[in-house]
Amino acid sequence: MLIQKTYRALGLMLILLLVGSCSDVENITAINIFPVSKDIQLGKDLDVQIKADSKEYPILKNATATKYVQDMIDEIIKSSEIEYKDDFAYTVTLINRDDVINAFAAPGGYIYVYTGLLKFLDNEATLAGVLAHEVAHAERRHATKRLTKAYGVDFLLGLVLGTDPNATAEIAAGILTNVAFMQNSQADEFEADEYAFKYLQTSKWYPGGIKLFFNKINENGGSSSNFLEKLLSTHPMPEERIQKVDEMIKESNLPPASESNIFTDKYQQFKKSL
Repeated sequence: MLIQKTYRALGLMLILLLVGSCSDVENITAINIFPVSKDIQLGKDLDVQIKADSKEYPILKNATATKYVQDMIDEIIKSSEIEYKDDFAYTVTLINRDDVINAFAAPGGYIYVYTGLLKFLDNEATLAGVLAHEVAHAERRHATKRLTKAYGVDFLLGLVLGTDPNATAEIAAGILTNVAFMQNSQADEFEADEYAFKYLQTSKWYPGGIKLFFNKINENGGSSSNFLEKLLSTHPMPEERIQKVDEMIKESNLPPASESNIFTDKYQQFKKSL
């Protein structure tokens, strides 16, 4: 009992030290009490639960299509900016729902892409922008930062100290049943856009591919389109995001996108396999 109390005190001290080291509210909200190992375990638990729910997440049984998208992710994570390429899974699962235009990332590098998104896009560079954006959410550990804010100290101590072996499974179940956990803050979205741009700068794809995605959404009516409802519920699309991508494009002196770096023809052939 004394040892347990000592560990709990040490864990509480660690949390207080982390909070105390922050000089303002913005930094406090950026604290992540979850170790990277918990990102990995949480991602595994989420992946199991997602794949067990065939009604909400029917998996596309198409090895050719899955390999095509997986190969793109494998290229993206070759960037020197990727920190957890040897730790996180970085595997893709295609969800067979044409009625949803969306993609999302679970902690630990599990990426999920709906067929509705794949059929909505026009070229490979746009898909690369979306995939790099989701990789950035995993790399910047946005989900576990949000969860740090959402759960109490006692729960987090049980998680960090390993006294609650069911903690990560409970969190995974909570994420899937509470859409709020799937929503990234505006700051998270800006950061994911920024890092996606960085990842693609050393790739064969146009680094501004995420802007092509925003343009495509605007062309199709934005939030007025029911087809985009699921996407916009988890990925807010403020005009500021487009402006920030434009700033990155200008600062990098990028030439205009062309077929040599957006790969429209290749992508249209891929879409026929869906």
